[in-house]
Formats: sequence, C-alpha cells, structure tokens
Amino acid sequence: MSVQTLYTAATGMEALETKLDVIANNMANVNTTAFKRDRANFEDLFYRQIRAPGAENADGSRTPTGIEVGLGVRVQSTQTEQVQGAFQTTEKQLDVAIEGRGYFQVQNPNGGDPFYTRAGNFGINADGELVLGSANTGYRIEPSINIPQDAVEIVISNDGVVQYRNAGETDLTQGEQIQIATFVNPEGLMKLGDNLYSKTVSSGDPTIGNPGDPGFGQLRQGFLEASNVEPVTELIDLITTQRAFELNSQVVQAGDQIMQVVANIRR
Repeated sequence: MSVQTLYTAATGMEALETKLDVIANNMANVNTTAFKRDRANFEDLFYRQIRAPGAENADGSRTPTGIEVGLGVRVQSTQTEQVQGAFQTTEKQLDVAIEGRGYFQVQNPNGGDPFYTRAGNFGINADGELVLGSANTGYRIEPSINIPQDAVEIVISNDGVVQYRNAGETDLTQGEQIQIATFVNPEGLMKLGDNLYSKTVSSGDPTIGNPGDPGFGQLRQGFLEASNVEPVTELIDLITTQRAFELNSQVVQAGDQIMQVVANIRR
C-alpha cells in the first residue's frame, strides 16, 4: 500500500505543478490588454474496487457502502474565464474597447479563417488600413477599414461606424463600419498568443454583426480593456496551491517512512 501511496501523491504534485504554471501565466499577464485568466480544473482518477457497494455479506445482508481506494488526480482542463476586464482611459483615437460580448476580427496572415481578439489597440499601416498592434507587424482588421493618410481626426461610434476628417476640411466623412463576432461557447476558443484566438469545434462558428445589435457589445473609443486577472485572487490561489503541494510531499515522506519500517522488521 505504501508503494501505491507514493504514486498517488505524485499525481497530486504533478497536477498542482500544472496549476502553478497556470497561476504564473496569469500573474505574468496582469497588465496585458484584454487578457483572460485561466483556471486549472482537476478530476479524480479511477478507483481500485476492494468491495463494491451493495455487496452481499456472509449473513446475506447487503453492505450500505463499499471499499474504494482512489488512485490520484489529474488536470481535467484549463478553462479561460471570459469575464470582461476593467476599462482604461487612454483618450487615443485608435484605442477601442468592446463593452459586452464580441471579438474583433483580424486577418490570418496564413490565409483561412480570421483570428479574433478583444484587444483594441489599433494602428494604421502604410496602406492606410486599420491594424491590430504595431503598424508594421499588425494584423489587418476584417472587414478592411481604410483611413486616408491626411486624416487629422478619427471618430469611431458605439455602433462601429468609422468617420474621419481630412486636413483642411470641417466636416466628417463616413467610412466603413467595424464588425465584431460572437461565439456560442467563447471558452472553447484556442489561445494563440499575441492577444489572438482562433475558432475551434468547441467554440462553434462565429456569428458576425454590428456593434450594438442584439446580442453584441458596443464599442468605446478612447478606452482599452484591461486584463481580468485579480492579483489578490491569484496570490490566494498561489498560497493554497503551495500548501497543497507541501501536503502531498509529506504524504510521500510518510509512505517512505512506512516502507522503511517494514524493511526493518527483521532487524
């Protein structure tokens, strides 16, 4: 039994090590625009059935409970919490936050389905197209939004309509409209890095619409969505995970001591 104890405790330490990795990633991205924290979910492994519940006793009666010994734990999944982060005021014309449901669509440089993001720190590339992030390396927003090079003022309304005023003009000119996507199961999106997601079978296909439509969030110009990581919560999780890891390591030590006692019986 002590040998099994070692293996069972080892599964707990391995699972908790994965949870520590998840917490570390959350803390590292506490200032990442629109980052969504992950949570490690655990599940118990199968059980060794010594006696099944309801087994018949020698006197013909049935046991109300059985004898089952669990064989440890494993990480079931890492779940992304799609809770909206706080809004940060930037007062920059090309910073846009989504209030409510939805993701911006950006071009997949490899072709195929677009990528999706909640980050709205946009720029303009050399072709006058609205892109995510750096104007040199950014992903072009889809459908394409074009802004003239001589535009001196850019206004993005809550419903995604882009207007601009060129140098020497007094009136705003209406341009294209930003569209956003929603998913039946946004937690099923795959994280790609660079604040990007891709759709999966679990997320389902995107539903495309205009900001402010029923079921879609609105846009807020001059704001960015902050990370939804709560440092205090992460620190509490870190402490409890450390203590749980220590408890599992003590189980390993206890199992080793029992095996040592058994080995020394004949002395």
